[in-house]
Amino acid sequence: MTSKIEAIFWSIALPGFAQLLNKKYAKGFVFIFLEFLVNVCSNFNSAIMASFLGDIDKAFQVVDFQWLMFYPCLYMFAMWDAFKDAEGEVSKYSFFPFVFGAYFITVGIMYSPIAKINGVKLGPVWFPMLSLIPGLLVGFIIWGILKWINKNKKVKSP
Repeated sequence: MTSKIEAIFWSIALPGFAQLLNKKYAKGFVFIFLEFLVNVCSNFNSAIMASFLGDIDKAFQVVDFQWLMFYPCLYMFAMWDAFKDAEGEVSKYSFFPFVFGAYFITVGIMYSPIAKINGVKLGPVWFPMLSLIPGLLVGFIIWGILKWINKNKKVKSP
């Protein structure tokens, strides 16, 4: 079994890698296959390359939003699954940052054609990536609140 931090980092590299390290071969190969399918069908690598080169208009031209919309949930679920299966304890509500990260990235994809920061369009790669930050914050806040509520319920019980 890998550590939770190692599982997260391998999942960032490619969804499915951490599952392979955790000897969950079927899940690992399914995640890798789905990642390649969505990546290729959405032309995401071409959009990433154009974005890194500063050609945001080209990134918008090459990306297929219908396929790209699947990517955040697949990616974040594969990360959650790897985190959950890695060694160490899993808190009851620790999935919230992953879920809200996926929600906010998906919304970031939808708003990327019109969203601007200081008059600059960030495109279908950078804006959704930045949308992960508030998603994680909301998820961690909800996780913390629910942990606090559960802890106080247990303390008040006779």
